[in-house]
Amino acid sequence: MDSIEKNIARFNRNFYHPENKITYIGSGSFGGKAQGLLRIHALLKNENLKHNHPEFEIGVPILTVLRTDVFDAFMKQNDLYPIAYSNLPDDRIAQAFQKAELPFSILGDLRALIADVKTPLAIRSSSLLEDAMKEPFAGIYSTKMTPNNQLDTDSRYQKLLEAIKFVYASSFFKTAKDYMRACSHTLQDEKMAIIIQEVVGNRKGDLFYPDVSGVGRSYNYYAFGNAEPKDGIVNLALGLGKTIVDGGISWSYSPALPKLDPPFGSINELMKNTQTLFWAVNMGKPQAYNPIQETEYLLENDLTVADQGKELKYSASTLDASSGRIVMGIGKKGPRILNFASILRLDEPPLNALLSDIMQLSEKNFEAPVEIEFALKFNASGIHQFGFLQARPMAVSFEEIEIADADFEHENLLVYSKQVLGNGKEESISDILYLKPEAFDVMKTQAMALEIEKLNAKLLDEKRKYVLIGFGRWGTSDASAGIPVNWGQISGAKAIVEASLDKVNFEQSQGSHFFHNVSGFQVFYFSIAQNHENQIHWDWLNAQESLIETAYLRHIRLKSPLNIKVDGRSGRGIILKPQKQ
Repeated sequence: MDSIEKNIARFNRNFYHPENKITYIGSGSFGGKAQGLLRIHALLKNENLKHNHPEFEIGVPILTVLRTDVFDAFMKQNDLYPIAYSNLPDDRIAQAFQKAELPFSILGDLRALIADVKTPLAIRSSSLLEDAMKEPFAGIYSTKMTPNNQLDTDSRYQKLLEAIKFVYASSFFKTAKDYMRACSHTLQDEKMAIIIQEVVGNRKGDLFYPDVSGVGRSYNYYAFGNAEPKDGIVNLALGLGKTIVDGGISWSYSPALPKLDPPFGSINELMKNTQTLFWAVNMGKPQAYNPIQETEYLLENDLTVADQGKELKYSASTLDASSGRIVMGIGKKGPRILNFASILRLDEPPLNALLSDIMQLSEKNFEAPVEIEFALKFNASGIHQFGFLQARPMAVSFEEIEIADADFEHENLLVYSKQVLGNGKEESISDILYLKPEAFDVMKTQAMALEIEKLNAKLLDEKRKYVLIGFGRWGTSDASAGIPVNWGQISGAKAIVEASLDKVNFEQSQGSHFFHNVSGFQVFYFSIAQNHENQIHWDWLNAQESLIETAYLRHIRLKSPLNIKVDGRSGRGIILKPQKQ
């Protein structure tokens, strides 16, 4: 146990202990996510942030960690390893875990904890491998939230046990197994700790959610305007952070230029690309009982639900129909736009200065660029609550690659883009998987994801990396907005291209967990803007002999490798065809 962990107290059956905000149950490792929070907890105590930012109460929300020896005991006493290592579907594995019993030694602590807590809890994974720099495992395992508002302790206790067992089961879901293969790990390498943590937010009617959730990255390969990659990027959303980490629409800005809006071409384009839905914990009548569903106690709501009161005071602006202008605030009637103008333009409250300081301190502490997650609860007459939910290092390559304008005219050009995530070069890839433009159908993207998954598994077995080309947003949760793959389904890709098609308006990917995996595995990510079909040499691709062809996908294998180069400072990238093919 390192020095930080030694300062963490054992759970004494008081979740709201006035001094011990972070406690543990059991022994073994805290897991990667919890260790990151322990570092931040210590950092926030040592740095004088409160003095510089008196408008905020800054801290890690109260939590208790079930350490990894609890997981070991649970797995062994219930003989769960055979079914966990099997190829059974996720729901069968989850059902077997629900029927199992947690170790008797921790049940008293869990019952005491839940007897003391009557507000929503997040049951979060914290595995041994989670949040490592090179293999981040971001978004691979599940988080289960429970409203925890039942009147009797027995009901709240039962829901807590169900949530813990569901998160344990997610260690062995197909996504996790595919990811392990891509990392050259075995399932035996992994153990799961659990974080039981209060949810930041307020109850508003039958919903509970934070006023703002966000993800900040101290280094950004998608800089726009006059911002530079080192300036970082922040994504803000109303409600639970699930909107951002699942790749939903959120508001992005550079901390160095908080008043600079994303480069929308018109007000109509801005309206189409700002948040209209938000996630919240359901505090009202529960949906159908389903302990093996991650969103059992969550609801996705229309923005109008939050607009009924003054919940959007700091978040929204309004489109004034009479003038066609966007007016800051919610004083006028009209469509709301979540551009967080009060926060970013007026510093009410001064969140950006706090985020800039926190990311700088975190980067110094981790000795690497960082990604953080946070949630905010506003207090109209007092101090706002800033909850620090996660901190993890980002893997960033600083190799200097030069790509000039003339490189975009290269005779062997296969793909080029001026908006590329990543940095470096790769000269060993001969395999390309690409979706056939003529076969693409936004109603069939689930089927496309399954075809890709099969070929990805085959190439992983052969230890062959590949270039993946498709349309719309990779990793989106909206099947009509792109290809709804999880990371395990495309984990063998070394370069990913998201292209556009005529008459289909795709938006660029924004999912936090997806992009943390992209950067963690040093994957190049090319975005091809709308109406720029010549940025991919489709005729050449179609002229190559297919190794495998399916209804939606072609797999070609070249005799010589491609040449991939990406300049992370300018965001430019090219993929060159082999000189001899």
